[in-house]
Amino acid sequence: MIRAGRLCRGLGLLRPRPLPDPAGGSAPPSRQLRTGHPQRRDLFSDLEKEVVKFRKKLRQSLPGSDWDPFGTTKGLPPERADVVIVGGGVMGWSVAYWLKALKPQKDALRVVVIEKDPTYSQASTVLSAGGIRQQFSLPENIQMSLYSAFFLRTINEHLGVVNEPPIDIQFNHSGYLFLASEDGAADLEENVRIQRNEGAEVSLLSPAQLKKKYPWINTDGVAVASYGLENEGWFDPWSLLNAFRRKAMSMGVSQCFGEVMSFTISSREIMTPEGELTFSRINYVRVQMPNSLEYQPVECSLVVNAAGPWSQKLAEMAGIGIGPPNTQEGIKLPVEPRKRYIFVWHCPDGPGLECPMLVDTTGAYFRREGIGGNYLGSLSPTEEEEPDIQDLEVDHNFFQEKVWPYLAHRVPVFESLKVKSAWAGYYDYNTFDQNAVLGPHPLVENMLFITGFSGHGLQQSPAAGKAVAELILDNKFSTIHLEKLSFNRFISGEQVLERNIV
Repeated sequence: MIRAGRLCRGLGLLRPRPLPDPAGGSAPPSRQLRTGHPQRRDLFSDLEKEVVKFRKKLRQSLPGSDWDPFGTTKGLPPERADVVIVGGGVMGWSVAYWLKALKPQKDALRVVVIEKDPTYSQASTVLSAGGIRQQFSLPENIQMSLYSAFFLRTINEHLGVVNEPPIDIQFNHSGYLFLASEDGAADLEENVRIQRNEGAEVSLLSPAQLKKKYPWINTDGVAVASYGLENEGWFDPWSLLNAFRRKAMSMGVSQCFGEVMSFTISSREIMTPEGELTFSRINYVRVQMPNSLEYQPVECSLVVNAAGPWSQKLAEMAGIGIGPPNTQEGIKLPVEPRKRYIFVWHCPDGPGLECPMLVDTTGAYFRREGIGGNYLGSLSPTEEEEPDIQDLEVDHNFFQEKVWPYLAHRVPVFESLKVKSAWAGYYDYNTFDQNAVLGPHPLVENMLFITGFSGHGLQQSPAAGKAVAELILDNKFSTIHLEKLSFNRFISGEQVLERNIV
């Protein structure tokens, strides 16, 4: 789409042609018609006024939307935005939705979401196992998942779009079942105490109770188990992502497919008690369009780093972590991609419809997938076994050598199974303490993070997106107090550890 301003400037470059003499000759000098700039300025001044009227009428005809018919060129991001969200996964779209939901006034905020992968073929959201649980060790994680469970139960009240079918995220209400050995029993019991204090409904099971409830489990080596009685299970990740996206766009959020290549930044040095520090602001986001050499600069007030596994790379573009060692400017965002496999297998004599999401003492996990005797699961590799992240190829030997022996030991009927399919996806893995990073950077004042969830991001996206939106709009957390998850803990060196990472 050609902008009205560009159209006028383009037409303003045209040179007026002399009018021919009706008699075929040239008009005498005293009778020349002057066609200079004054008339052209009047003409296009009137045109501009008409364009303004036209835009106003269109906007008035679309109540509740901040769509601007001349504000964007098809395929390009807008030239200006209040908030640029980099990363079009479930976190990015959750923030976008909540910015509009919490500030519903027309034209309150201009928000654009930039996603580099139009196919979403490598998106962490859609490649996840889709689980939700409250069985964490950190109160903040428990609170976020409790809120998200409430949100998912009432999803159509939040994300339903007028004249579109109701949202069905295919929520399977089956609890998580964590098994602990003698060595891990005390930690599991302490986790359950914390979970109950935060309002989660979790029961403890002895080996005898576990065997009675699930006769197909081999309880050898199990000292105690915990089972989520409500608000746990699994759902379809793509359905949640698409629901956030469709609702946010219906509320006026812009979508752009392209890759952020750099930022234009302004900086200033300030003397502090810790010495001289450089404070920066991002003024422009430079976006390269897919399959093109074309770039579009986007002027912005805030940038939300929702780039998931690639959020450290995006942070470095803003100068985060590239300063001298042992300085604030040199502290990196400790989030990196970690490849994780998911396998689907068929076992007609398997646990059946009552199968929970089982997490073994070894870390291997599985759940039912549908109702046809199919199961889905895997195991996170050790630090020494971390696979190459250059691609998403699946190492099928990992299932044969690492996963299957644990599964067959815990569920003897899994001695006979057939792997049907497998895929790999990326965790946005926080190497510091395996927990989320939420909120602003202390030196790059207008970059906010929502990343580093280390495998439990999808289930916490409704709560985390709302929290970041609250920070943007009100400069504080309101629904859940998540100050402990700020970037500042990397400066102080104080870990906020989560023991229950799957």
